[in-house]
Formats: sequence, C-alpha cells, structure tokens
Amino acid sequence: MKLLLLAPSFAVAIFSAADLTKAEPIVAPKNIHKDINQVNQNTNILTVGELQAQASQVSSDLLPARSNLGTASKPESVAQTPDSDEIQLDVTGKKSPFAPTSAPAYIVPKEEIEKRNPSTAAELLRSLPGFAINDYGFGADIHTGTFLRGFSITQTIFQINGRSIGSNISTYHGATDLNSIPVDAIERVELTGGTSATLYGSEAFGGVVNLITKKEPQPLKATAGIELGSYGYQRYRVGYGGTSGNVNFRLGYERFSTDNNYPVPVGAANRNPADGRLFNGDTRLDNFYGSVDFPFDSRNSLSIDAYKTASRRGLLYFGFPLQRDRLDHDLFNIGATLTSKLGHGDDSILKTTIAFNQDFFNTYNPSGGAFRNGALDSRALSGRIEHQWQLTANNKLTWGFDINSNSLRGDVFSTVPALVPFNGTINRDRSLIALFALNTWKIDNNFQLEAGLRQNFTNDFGSYLNPTIGTRWNITPDIAFRNSFAVLQRNPGLDQLYVFDTVHNWQPNPNLIPERGIAWTAGLDINVTESLLAQLTYFGSSFSDRLGIIAGQWQNIGQVNTNGIEAALKWKISPEFSSFLNYTYTDAKITSSKTASEVGLQLATVPYSVGKLGVSYESNGWQANLFFNYSSGSRRAVFNNAAAGQAATDFSPSYLSLDFNAKAPLSKNLALTLNLENLTDNSYEKTNRIYQPGLTYRVGLQASF
Repeated sequence: MKLLLLAPSFAVAIFSAADLTKAEPIVAPKNIHKDINQVNQNTNILTVGELQAQASQVSSDLLPARSNLGTASKPESVAQTPDSDEIQLDVTGKKSPFAPTSAPAYIVPKEEIEKRNPSTAAELLRSLPGFAINDYGFGADIHTGTFLRGFSITQTIFQINGRSIGSNISTYHGATDLNSIPVDAIERVELTGGTSATLYGSEAFGGVVNLITKKEPQPLKATAGIELGSYGYQRYRVGYGGTSGNVNFRLGYERFSTDNNYPVPVGAANRNPADGRLFNGDTRLDNFYGSVDFPFDSRNSLSIDAYKTASRRGLLYFGFPLQRDRLDHDLFNIGATLTSKLGHGDDSILKTTIAFNQDFFNTYNPSGGAFRNGALDSRALSGRIEHQWQLTANNKLTWGFDINSNSLRGDVFSTVPALVPFNGTINRDRSLIALFALNTWKIDNNFQLEAGLRQNFTNDFGSYLNPTIGTRWNITPDIAFRNSFAVLQRNPGLDQLYVFDTVHNWQPNPNLIPERGIAWTAGLDINVTESLLAQLTYFGSSFSDRLGIIAGQWQNIGQVNTNGIEAALKWKISPEFSSFLNYTYTDAKITSSKTASEVGLQLATVPYSVGKLGVSYESNGWQANLFFNYSSGSRRAVFNNAAAGQAATDFSPSYLSLDFNAKAPLSKNLALTLNLENLTDNSYEKTNRIYQPGLTYRVGLQASF
C-alpha cells in the first residue's frame, strides 16, 4: 500500500494487489503528527473503494472490481529523516482472511487438497462444514446420500468453474455423482450460500458448491501418478499442461477402479452368504478433462474446458435378496466463457458463457427370472450473461440473465407381466429464463448490505420471484457478524413428473408442485490471532411440499424444519504444524407428512452430528496428516429394525474413525504417498447398513517432469 499524505485530513490512496502484504516507507510533512490518530481510525477497516470515496480526486481507472482486496492496519512506526522537514511513516497492509459476504463462505485451496489426497470429490467435500456425506469411499452407494445443511444433493447447486453441473434426476439411481468428478483437475473448492442463490439458481437451498479447475499460469510440465490399495483399489492418472506464450492449458486422464469385496457383518447390505463379503460393490471410473485459457488482448480473454466421465458400478441399495442391478453413468460437460473489461481498469466486467451438459444413466438387472432396464438421457444447453459493475466506490451491481433448455428421454423396459404396460419411451423438455440482480452496498466502513432478486420464467411452472438479502457488520477489525435470508424453489424433475422407474416400481406424477421454502444463516467470522481463524454459523430453513414416495408414486408429502450449527477452526500452530476442526449439527425435523409415523422424526440418513479434526505436518516436501472423523449415526431409510417394532426410529450407531496419510519426497520430481484408513481396524456402519471395512491402505507414487 502507498499512502501519500499531502495535508492534514487529506489523502489519496493508490492500491495494488502486491502492495497488500508489505510495508513501505511514506514521506510526509512534520505537521502530520497531529493527524496520525485520525489516520489510525480511518485505516482500520478501509477498503480500496472507501479510501477513494474520502480522497478529493482519483483517476477513474483505479476503481476496483472487488471491494474485498483487504484492510489496512494501523501505522506501526514514525521516524524523522535526516536534514529534512519530512517524517517517514511505515504502514502495513494485510488481506482479510475471510470473504466479505453475508453468508458463510469456505474455501479449500490446492494445498489442502494435496494434503487430504482424496480419491473422489465426495471424499474432498466431506471435510467441509455443513456437509454430511455418506456416499464416499469403500462401498459408496448413491442412495446413502449427500446433504448440505439438511438438504439433499438435488436441492444444492454444484458447479464447475461457475457453471452448473448435475441432472436434477431423482430416479434410476440418478443425481449428481460426486464420485465421478475428476479430483486431479480441481484447483480449489468454494462453498457459499445466502445471496449466491440470486446469481446461480433458486434451487440452492443448501448452498452453492463451485469446483474450480487448475488455471494458474505455471511452467509446462507433465504429471503422472499411480496408487494401489486394499480390495482391488487402483488409481492411475496422467496430465500435461502449463503456460506457453499467453496460452494456459491442461489435459488429463484418470482411471479409478476397486472391487470392494471386503468382509461385512451379518445384516449388512448386499452381504453374500456364501463368503460373508460385500457383493456387487465394484466400481470403475474413466475421467478425461481438458481446459484452455488465452487472451485476445489486454481487455478480452476466452476460456474453454470440457469433462468426459464413464462410470460403471454395481448397486447395493436393497441388498436382500442380493441386489444385482448395475448402473452405467456417462457424463459430458463442456463450456466456454468470454471475459471482457468494458470500462477503465476493472470497474466493468462482462462474462458471457455457453455450456452443454449431458448425463446418461442406464440401470439394468443382468440376471434372474425377469429382466428390467431403465435409461434416462438428460441434456441441458445453457447460456449466461453476467455484468459485474462497480457503480461507485461503495456500490457494486452484478446483474444479467440465464437461459436454459433441458430435455429428457426415458426408456422403460421390463419382462414382468404387471409392468409391461409401462414399457416405452418418454420425451419431455423444459425451458427456463431467469433475470437476476445482486447489489452489494458498503453503507459505511463497517457495514455492508446485499440485496438480490431473481425472476424466473418456466414453460411448465410459470414465473416466480426469489428474493435474497444479507448484511455484514465489522464489529471490530477482527470480528464480523453476518446474516442472510433467501426465498427458494426447486421444480420437480422431469423424471419425477413423467417417467416410470421400473427398477423401484415408482410411478411418476404429472400433478407434482414445486418444493418451496426459506433458508437463513447468522454467524461470526473471527480472526482470533494471525494464526487462528474461526467461523461460527447458525443455519435454519423451513421447507414445504417435500417430494417423496407414497404408495409407490411420487407425491408432495410434507414439510421439514431445519435448525443447525456449523463451526470451522483453522490454526497455524507453527511453520511446520497446522490443524483444523469442522463440526456440523443438523436437526432436520419432519413437521408434517402424509406418512404419519414420520412426523417429529429426523430426516432419514441425515446424521445429527458430524465432525472432522485434522493435524498436519509439512516441511521441505515431507507431509504427515492425521484425521479424526465422527458421525452420530442416522435414521435408517431401509433395513430398519421392523421386527423389534422400531421401524421408524431405528438409527445406525455412532462411530469415530482415525485416518493417516503421508507424503515423502524421493527426489526433486518424485514422491511416495501413503494412506491408512480406519487405523483402529473396527468395521463401522457408515449409514443404512453400508459398512466401512477395517484397516485399509493406499500407497502410490507421484511424478512431475
């Protein structure tokens, strides 16, 4: 930061991103002494925009694109220069460790991703506050659920580089499969909520999860990795990319497979009585990905990225008698974004995006007296224009529109005589246009107001408005209070409306209405010390017209009220040691339901409490990480203890597990990795009769050249 004080109470501030983390001498007249206290008061929380508002003149090309570049700290020293009527004033600037938003925001940077060495995106997201993920690791089954603040995966928006992925499919074992996203391509993860629903969609009950791929300029290099482990675990990956001239690109391939044929106790899902091992739990994934970013000139740039995933796996859901159904899932996603700076500097940025997403799900039973097969081909073509406009130093407007065209083809076939009348092909489509505007207003140095509106237009559910609002109050330089409120809506999936599910014998219902509700948060961002950060959040929601199955048909079955607490702590103990703690408590209570026995109960498969504690060591390329994982258990959706008269209230037991991983450099470009999961060697039920095996291992090599 360079701050030139020309006269008492008169300042012009010039910031650059590089200046925010260093101190530089400042020369000023001696008579500035009497105004130093005033400077202290004015620089505790001041952002770039706020200093510009106080200056008597400033060039328009210095207006910032964002108002969260950092805060300026108090002057640290005053010294007189020899033979001069001037004094030297050292001012230190620092970037705020928290995103200046009204809702909780969490970021997992690439360093943390490397430490945790996840096999899938589900394992990576599992460590974030607010998440309760049962579908991860050994025996992962899509039915066991991914929940964010009590909401399912179809009630949360998942993105890659700011554009939505996912199919809004709820039958034929569909939905966004976090175990199919190539982890090796992910640079960082961002989790937001509240007013983010204005920008990205009215379905964001839980929040918005953005997976950002590797884009930072770096030298050209090739990477390769191999990892082998328990029960047929194999993971191979290769990649090449970097910066050549002005072009930044990445290409990669990842192959993952596992047999998952580990011993499980009596009563486990899909336990083969012949050998006591998990049956039909194998998985194979092939991921291809690529991206390219290049500037046309200093004001315009284009980025393109694409992903192709082929997933083949067995299904475990029912397990008795042995579930033999298979699921083939093919995903293709491609998008291009043109970024243009319209004004001077970064005060007006226009982003134009076009994208295509296809999810193909095919579920079939390959054996038995009867054969059944169901396929869903979901396609979405979308376009988006977003304008980020710094109207004044203290006011930023983000506005634009989304347009989406969705289509679904459903193919149903069964040889069961009673189901033959449902055989056939269904084709349906949906169009949606949304206008959105989010205004962020810095009312004064310490108070920020966010207000948004999203007007949606659909061809099947008409038009509806989703408002959001939030505030952020900097109580002190190190404590901020934030709160957010959003009105949300999720329309039924085209499959729930029109396609018979011959696997589960679920009938569609064209009379379904949208799920509607409100969600809110309130919490604190606390910079306890420079090395200890804390985020505490209360979240709540009221969710009506929830979709579920009654008598074999999709129906709007009732209301759920949710209250919860999430906490996140990060502690940099020393240059080598660090620690984190994430904890989430979720009380997702069914307050009304067409199934009377469920009223007053927790939503099935949503645990009350989950937590993760990590302790890490890193020095000169050596890494060692210890992770403690806790779950309170959850209410079983199936396999409940009906014989004991506890069908509605049967819970899986709580568990505490301990994992360890390490990385050892063998040479400059070669490293050895080791993962040990469940160090206590006690098999535990993750959820719904799906069990984690005892102690397992993964050992691998990572190379770059």
